[in-house]
Amino acid sequence: MENLILEATANTPAIRFDKNGRLLIEGRSLPENVTVFYNPLIEWVTYLKADTTKVDINLEYANSASSKKLLEILKVLDANNAIRELIVNWHYEVDDEDALENGQIYEELLRKASFRYHEYSEVA
Repeated sequence: MENLILEATANTPAIRFDKNGRLLIEGRSLPENVTVFYNPLIEWVTYLKADTTKVDINLEYANSASSKKLLEILKVLDANNAIRELIVNWHYEVDDEDALENGQIYEELLRKASFRYHEYSEVA
């Protein structure tokens, strides 16, 4: 298994998936074809074999189709028996109640994931 690294574009987030269990999804997510962008990520996490996995999700914007795929990634990680500890660092902007609520909804839907919420302010 190789690391998976994708550079951010105007419509897709940066992806840094390390086979040792450090995963990062950061930026904006509104890909033209959400299936084409996210399905390789879903397949990659299916085969991840890292005892402890830490996922940093720092999306300034995600459309509804991206949110569904993001939840699918988290569900696949949550169901992966090779992963004993799943930590999700959920980053959201100060006063972005919708982003915080999305993280809380995802947390309720997952079995073993432990969420840590990190509030930040946009620097002008």
